Amino acid sequence: MIVPMKKVSLIIMGDKKTETLKKLRKLGMIHIEINEGSGERLNELKEQISLLESAIFTVGTKKGAEGEELNLAESLNIAKDVAFLTDKKKNCQAEMFTLNSELDRLESWGRFDPESVKDLVEKGIDISFYEIPKKEYEALGDSLKTIKLGESKNTVKCVLINSFTDEKTEFVATMNNYKLELPQMSTEEMQQKVSEFIDEIKSIDEKILSYGKYTNALKNAVKACEKEIEFEIYATGMADEDLSENKNVSIAHFKGYIETENIDKLKETAKSNSWGLLIEEPTEEDDVPTKLKNNKFVTLIYPLTDFLGAVPGYFAYDISGWFLAFILIFFGIIFGDGGYGLFICAIASIPIIKSLVTKKEVSPTFLLVGLLGLSTVLWGTLTCTWFGLSADQIPLWLQKLSIPVISNVYADRIWHPFWTEGETGLTTAQNLQIFCFSLALIQLTIAHIKGVKRNIKSLKMLGDIGSILQLFGIYYLVLSLVVNPEVFSFSLVISGIPVGTVAIALIGIGFLLSFVFSNYEGNIIKSILASLTNIVSVLLGVVNVFSDIVSYIRLWAVGLAGAAIAATVNELAGPLLGNFLFMIIAIVLLVFGHGLNMILNVLSVIVHGIRLNTLEFSSHLDMSWSGHKFKPFNEQTD
Repeated sequence: MIVPMKKVSLIIMGDKKTETLKKLRKLGMIHIEINEGSGERLNELKEQISLLESAIFTVGTKKGAEGEELNLAESLNIAKDVAFLTDKKKNCQAEMFTLNSELDRLESWGRFDPESVKDLVEKGIDISFYEIPKKEYEALGDSLKTIKLGESKNTVKCVLINSFTDEKTEFVATMNNYKLELPQMSTEEMQQKVSEFIDEIKSIDEKILSYGKYTNALKNAVKACEKEIEFEIYATGMADEDLSENKNVSIAHFKGYIETENIDKLKETAKSNSWGLLIEEPTEEDDVPTKLKNNKFVTLIYPLTDFLGAVPGYFAYDISGWFLAFILIFFGIIFGDGGYGLFICAIASIPIIKSLVTKKEVSPTFLLVGLLGLSTVLWGTLTCTWFGLSADQIPLWLQKLSIPVISNVYADRIWHPFWTEGETGLTTAQNLQIFCFSLALIQLTIAHIKGVKRNIKSLKMLGDIGSILQLFGIYYLVLSLVVNPEVFSFSLVISGIPVGTVAIALIGIGFLLSFVFSNYEGNIIKSILASLTNIVSVLLGVVNVFSDIVSYIRLWAVGLAGAAIAATVNELAGPLLGNFLFMIIAIVLLVFGHGLNMILNVLSVIVHGIRLNTLEFSSHLDMSWSGHKFKPFNEQTD
């Protein structure tokens, strides 16, 4: 259920904001609704968090270290040191890269010392080094005095002795395009410095790695900063009103929400601290947070809804139980294969058993995964679907556990409903389609029953009853148009009841009730006018019901696709299993193929299974999942 809330408004003296917030945080009961704050302290805290998170990312966690406790200042000092070391390492790497680039440039020249060149210059011998294309070098002839140092296929390395006259400057200008820029130091010095940088980087890495034992302390420091940010946001974002011309006296006020059961405790606290307190019932205009309260079994769905960020609005429905029930069914159908279900159960059982042995609380995530696996095993048993094997490859005792009308064992059989007298019938695939459409009828009917219960004291209830009647009528329409028009004919009469005519009548009566009462707010005329105003949407609503029911066929279609992929993988690997040399390839193919199929099935559950709950089902509940979680202002740091 959704926990009842009260809206509270608190008025305090402006100079008591910090003191009051500390007391409210200690109280830990109010979800404060307040504007975003600002200020230097907030910016400082955000910078500290950025520094700490960067340090956490850099140092990682030192294996075998339990961690040490540090205060915030000590944690920040470590983070600053890590940042300094990281920058130092980057500088070393940059300089080392530059030196290595220089060494690569000079590699073909061998050992090189620019000081030797400077000595020659000082003695009056001006020389330059060049790496010039062979054709251009040969074209120089005797015009310039050069010494060839070496050559390759296309280039010549040479030294030019610059004892030339002005008329030869043209040749020199041509060669300058290929002049070797002298390095700042010798290649030996550069190699020595590279070696020193490598040692320094190694030392820095060791120092950074040693900080791994402080990872937990750094994470706790981040949480502490986040709590301080929260405090500062509330403190600086709280509305202020001046009560005097000189602004010496002011009041501060804010709005929040509290669980109804905690109102008395808040009243006592407000009285003892001389706070102004106003308690009201929240309205639909208020942004009321949502807190869910369910039994332990239903709460197993929370890891999934938290992952999806799906939170019902305060004034909506808590469908956690129905969400869990139907996602289990949808998951089992989409995965479809009992063998896959056994694998999922095995995966989930490892952490569950470990938690039980260590007497720790079992994670609801793994319990949910285990239930999903059991659902898949059950569906695989009912349909006799195991590891993509054909019916004749499955043991007889497993075949007998299946339900014949939906079992793969009887995939080629035609099933004759009693009213057809053996003239026409349904295939196993059509029976599965009927099952999916029946799930749609059940789930969508539940949605409108909840609407009937909510509006039980209003004529608006008749609108939901009309929707239910439409569902049943359109359900038969879907069976006729999609499954088998001969078996589900509109001229069908069973025990004197004209089934097709009744279905049409249900659609008509249901539409009329919905048209008249869906917008009822105390006046039938206004309700009818509202429907007339939105006549296009009202008519499309009937079409939407049809499409919503038909959309449940995706369960059968996706399950069929998964079964086909599993069977194909087996067909590819099967011939290889008979040959010892190819057995390893076959095993790899089976593991990869079935593993990929399971991954695709998980994606299908997210895309299709969850969609049926959060879209089709929710739309009939008029839910938009626009809520946000109840988060009381408290001292907890996790």
